[in-house]
Amino acid sequence: MSAPGEGALLRLAAMAPTTARTRALTLLGCAATAPEAILALRVAGLAAKELGHLDEGLGHLRRALDLAEGRRPPGRRDAYAAAQVRMNMVGLLAASGECEAALAHASEAGPVLRGPDADRLAANTACVLARAGRLSEAHDLAARALPGLRHANDPATLAGLLTNLGLAQALRGNLDDAVRALEEAVAVGEAAGLGHQVAMAKGNLAFAVSRRGDVPRALRLFAEAEPGLTGERLAQCRLDQAETLIIAGLPGEARPLLEQALRAATANGYRCDVADGLLLLAHAELADGLPGRAAATAEHARDRFAGQARTGWMPLAEHLLLRARWISGERSDALFGAAVATARRLEDGGWGDAAADARVVAARVALTLGRPAGRLLVEAGQMRGPASARISAWHAIALERSARDDHTGAVEAVQAGLQVTEEQTEVLGALDLRARAAGFAAELAAFGLVLAGSAQELLALEEQRRGLARPVRVRPPREPERAAALAALRALSLDHTADTARGGVPSVLSADLAALEAQVVAHTRRRTPDGPPRRSPGAGEIAAALDGRALVEIIAIGPDLHAVTIADGRVRRRCLGPCDAAARDIGTARFALRRLAAEEDDQQAAAALAHAAVRLERLLLGPLREDLGDRELVIAPTGPLHGLPWATLPSLAGRPFTVVPSASAWLRACAAARPDGHVVLASGPGLVHTARELSALRHVYPHAVVLDGPGARAEPVRDAMDGALLAHIAAHGEFRQGNALFSLLRLADGPLMVHDMDELSVPPHVMVLSACDIGRADGGDAVLGMAGALLALGTATVIASVAPVRDEVTPEFMSAFHAALAGGRSPSRALASVPRSPGVAGFLCLGAG
Repeated sequence: MSAPGEGALLRLAAMAPTTARTRALTLLGCAATAPEAILALRVAGLAAKELGHLDEGLGHLRRALDLAEGRRPPGRRDAYAAAQVRMNMVGLLAASGECEAALAHASEAGPVLRGPDADRLAANTACVLARAGRLSEAHDLAARALPGLRHANDPATLAGLLTNLGLAQALRGNLDDAVRALEEAVAVGEAAGLGHQVAMAKGNLAFAVSRRGDVPRALRLFAEAEPGLTGERLAQCRLDQAETLIIAGLPGEARPLLEQALRAATANGYRCDVADGLLLLAHAELADGLPGRAAATAEHARDRFAGQARTGWMPLAEHLLLRARWISGERSDALFGAAVATARRLEDGGWGDAAADARVVAARVALTLGRPAGRLLVEAGQMRGPASARISAWHAIALERSARDDHTGAVEAVQAGLQVTEEQTEVLGALDLRARAAGFAAELAAFGLVLAGSAQELLALEEQRRGLARPVRVRPPREPERAAALAALRALSLDHTADTARGGVPSVLSADLAALEAQVVAHTRRRTPDGPPRRSPGAGEIAAALDGRALVEIIAIGPDLHAVTIADGRVRRRCLGPCDAAARDIGTARFALRRLAAEEDDQQAAAALAHAAVRLERLLLGPLREDLGDRELVIAPTGPLHGLPWATLPSLAGRPFTVVPSASAWLRACAAARPDGHVVLASGPGLVHTARELSALRHVYPHAVVLDGPGARAEPVRDAMDGALLAHIAAHGEFRQGNALFSLLRLADGPLMVHDMDELSVPPHVMVLSACDIGRADGGDAVLGMAGALLALGTATVIASVAPVRDEVTPEFMSAFHAALAGGRSPSRALASVPRSPGVAGFLCLGAG
């Protein structure tokens, strides 16, 4: 076969392995010469590897080597052909976990191969060296071969070498260099039409950018790469996706993906990937709060590395074992010594980021044991690597400075760690990812609140903490696939609801619903925020905007609640009382309101509600009475206090107030532009009194756009809301605990979900959600839910209930509220002007007020 034909067939093994394998076996059957048979076996071996048949591929290549070495008839040795076979064996042996054998074959082939074959061998060898944990050698070999390849006419080998170089740089922590090399690999592959190599390069680029913190871009790249990958490449891509999920704070999602990938890698003989996957699984288990299981998995990974002579990777398993001991609560001299020794081994192996993290663990142990730790943290502030590790380093620095009574330095370290978290969240558009990223700084932020002395310092730290998880405006391009998934989810949800109502067991539909929800989430997580990051305001800026109102920001510090108030320009700090007591009484109040929504004459529930409200009043507002007077309030609760039906508190009956995620969020809501828009009234099915409610509101807004009955479908209602001055939806509401972004309002054709709302270009200025529980939120101070999403999109004020609503009393309540609003009162004052019964006690004014 001519050289061009030979090259085309070898490239086909990577680009279309099934076709290449078929052609190679056909060629083998009719091969008239040893060179033809050797070529056929080489192609069949490489194609088998790509298809996931590693042992078959090695069998073909060993047979080819026997022919080339003259150990099979016709018995003539061809040294160059043997070197070419050895070059191909390097990659397969590495994938099977035989790195020493792979490097031995590379050493034998090296002196023989010339030109492009020598370059291909360099690319393969660099990959093996990286897999063996010899990162510096892998980098140097690839870097030496690169200049020559740039001037050669071999884009396939150049793209492969750039991919391996980028991978080595990423593993060493040189992420910017890695991204540049991998972006060049993608460009080279695309220019040459090498689809398979483009997919490989994109998968590795996703790995690098995820380590740099750009999770949305990584997820987009994985989605682009995966359809072009097969066999081992696909297995590696899945492992890298799992690491990205761990980096994003989603270890519970990473674990099943890893377990599935490990099963596939084991079945196909990808022993190297099995060891890598076990180490990643240990990371996921540790991040998921399972240190004992993580330690066992890490030991298994370490044994695999040892068995594969991949000693360079063993310190990474030891690093994870170290962290598992720390998270399990061990604080001992033995752990300190192990941490110092592990850091040294990691440094020697080129794992600088992991070494720095091991020194942080050593410093934390030393501080717990009452020993100085400053020398271990000299370079901690310059750490690279995942945001979680850098946040942990700043936490250790803050603890060490506090131990030396350096209060200012400790607070500065806390702020620096929170700044790392802000930088991480700035690239995230999905609300759940932002909340997860903020969670990495929870322990650091809690320590900062303990350090805070003055009211101003406490407010600044708390606003910075809350700002980490704040929802952001995302203006994505239209995504037909996401829109189709939402439409399918809506239709299937309608079927599921009908099936359940008939008493069926909709298990199949439940599985399909979960799959569609996963599709929507996957698309949403690839989005990035719109616009520059927002800074947290100072106390002076907040005070100037209050204009006669008073701010109450409630803050959890350890087991207790504190408050910062701003009124008449004065900033004060007060201690309120135990968090647990508030949580208990909120639970009592919510339970009582649920019973009263079903039966308004339930005297026992009414008494329970009244007593809980008095206790909550005494705990939360009693110590602030002198600060607040009778001013209109802006209340920024914390944690479970976001679910409190605040209007049940005695001093808030008839008093205007608004509830916000933070003071910063309130200022942003107040700055929302008021459009000269229309009014939208809509209602969903299944409620007896919604027709009466909409009929009453038509008198208040005679020119409103009205969608009811079969016309009140989710997409038309959403589209009508775009640019509205005011929108009012009366419908069944459903809050999804633990999955708040799929909370919904039931309309004629199925649910209108939180995920639907971010398709709005200009959300309603005022949004009234006349539905049960739809004002509730998940995610602590991230306030994940429909109201939080609308405020993030730019809605100024949301009226929604955090408790069940009694359908029969809602029309009169809403009619009176809207009459006051149309009469010129602000939403918070209009709401305060309407008398409450327990059936509507859960409605709150959220946002600007």
